[in-house]
Amino acid sequence: MEILSAERVSKTYAGARGVVRALDEVDLTVARGRLFGFLGRNGAGKTTFIKIASTLLLPTSGSVRLFGEDVVRHPNRVRERIAIVPQEGRPFYHLTPLEHIREYLRVRGVAAETANARAEELVDAMGLRPYAAEPSYRLSGGLQQRTLVAMILATRAEFLFLDEPTIGMDPFARRQVWQVIRDAARAGSTVLLTTHYLDEAEQLTEELAVVESGRILYRGTPEALKSRVGREVRLQFEGGVTAAELAPFGPVFAERGKVIVATTRSRVAELTQLALARDATFNVGPVTLEEAFLALVGRSIEEEEASA
Repeated sequence: MEILSAERVSKTYAGARGVVRALDEVDLTVARGRLFGFLGRNGAGKTTFIKIASTLLLPTSGSVRLFGEDVVRHPNRVRERIAIVPQEGRPFYHLTPLEHIREYLRVRGVAAETANARAEELVDAMGLRPYAAEPSYRLSGGLQQRTLVAMILATRAEFLFLDEPTIGMDPFARRQVWQVIRDAARAGSTVLLTTHYLDEAEQLTEELAVVESGRILYRGTPEALKSRVGREVRLQFEGGVTAAELAPFGPVFAERGKVIVATTRSRVAELTQLALARDATFNVGPVTLEEAFLALVGRSIEEEEASA
């Protein structure tokens, strides 16, 4: 059953060079109970869509329905059933992580005893116990972000919007947060997740959409998107080997000073010998969502438009 349905959603702005189209007739549905990924480069339209769907921004045209309610006509009916981690969110200066979670739940109408219990639970689950009594101004950016995510996950809202939830966190903290997000989905929350970390999308999402220049380019499972690459393994090279030399072996992607080739298992030995002969640093692994994204969009998820 669809819990979110967007039909021909567009958003335009007046820019210095004319009209900027942030979203261009986007159609998207998300089924109840899904952990859904919304991927795209900076400026592709992800955050704009989340702001519209979560009642924070009006669309220029089109409609979004959440729980069967039009988010423009009946925003208050929607707001009481959702929670959102905004990309630009900031904690309150003097509140501790425990106080953030507890007071946010109280504002949402959760009883004091329940709010206290959930706050204690989330402080432990998110690895915040050593910092539970520290005011937020003393915490690192990653710990502040964990606090914001904990606040939202503690609500157990029916629909959770997580816009770049693990930004600024170290790898260990990210994995802790992943587990709590999985637990929320298992408990019945529907999750719409945006992220720049493609390993995060690969680990968490059951289904995803890729947006580029305000349009949906792909909708389906991560595995189906990876299968589009048409190869089984990836080799990543740093130094000594050029993209032109790797082209006969399969699709080649250049990214952040490295060259990646997607190829078949039968060609790995030959490529290994080439790397050793050139004294190149390399590693081998299965094709990832990153290669699939590059093949679909043609550029890294971290790249901006040339005009940005």
